[in-house]
Amino acid sequence: MTSPDHVSTHDAPEDVRNENILIYVDGNLVPREQAVVSVYDSGFMLGDGVWEGMRIYDGHIAFMDDHIDRLLEAALYIDLEIGKTREELVQAIHDTLAANGMTNDAHIRMMVTRGKKRKPFQHPHLSVFGSTIVIIAEHSQPDDSVIGRGIRLHTVPHHRGLPLTQDSKLNSHSKLNCIIALNHALRAGADEALMLDPFGFVNTTNACNFFIVKKGQVWTSTGDYCMNGITRQKVIDLCRANDIPVFERNYSLVDTYSADEVFLTGTFGAQTPVFEIDGRVMGGAKAGPVFHKIRKLYKDLILQDAK
Repeated sequence: MTSPDHVSTHDAPEDVRNENILIYVDGNLVPREQAVVSVYDSGFMLGDGVWEGMRIYDGHIAFMDDHIDRLLEAALYIDLEIGKTREELVQAIHDTLAANGMTNDAHIRMMVTRGKKRKPFQHPHLSVFGSTIVIIAEHSQPDDSVIGRGIRLHTVPHHRGLPLTQDSKLNSHSKLNCIIALNHALRAGADEALMLDPFGFVNTTNACNFFIVKKGQVWTSTGDYCMNGITRQKVIDLCRANDIPVFERNYSLVDTYSADEVFLTGTFGAQTPVFEIDGRVMGGAKAGPVFHKIRKLYKDLILQDAK
């Protein structure tokens, strides 16, 4: 399904230290091979849970307050009682990092599900044992060679749905729609899937938020049908603060194919250039000046956030 030169926005060199990490499972820090949840767990059984991904730079978790805010908002929306305060969740993250001696170039994934169920059915009242909380922290440094190689996208027929079905702003464990889209793109020889909204406007990829640059202007979707990423919002804010015209708007593939630059945003890779969409070479197959300016501004913002 994938080609030998397949790349991803989550590419990172293998790190042997990850074989011996300790993982937080419901208050216990256990070796990787012993980090398990019940087959009756709501997350395993039904995708009933929410999660957040974070990165640590030089001893500081970037934009952690924003990520915890989003986790708590998602839990409230799905009526999931986490059973821990905000402060306790933050402490659990720091405990996990400390147990693994991680102070830089680490990726954190915090997952909260409705917990173990009494019977294997979807009714939330069957989750009688409290939530399940898992925190995986791995040594993981983005592969900078992706900046030089770029990402290839393929527009897929699987779109991001209306909030009436499942709101794409919800960072839930139910990612099957995105996985199906990604598989479609992989079979077409691309690296990730470009997904449209219900009305045919360009929306997002299966894993990242999507931006184009046209005549010095930065465009992204309205945000109505995609995950409103923390990095996405930081890029929009940086553009506004640095006199880079930025627009959240509806636009089509007609606009996209003629873009001067294309890039993706996400917590792991920050910003990643796109060199090809549907077989069309974008931006001369190189990262453009607006991309590099935003990337530098973002790195500076991370340093400011750590102060």
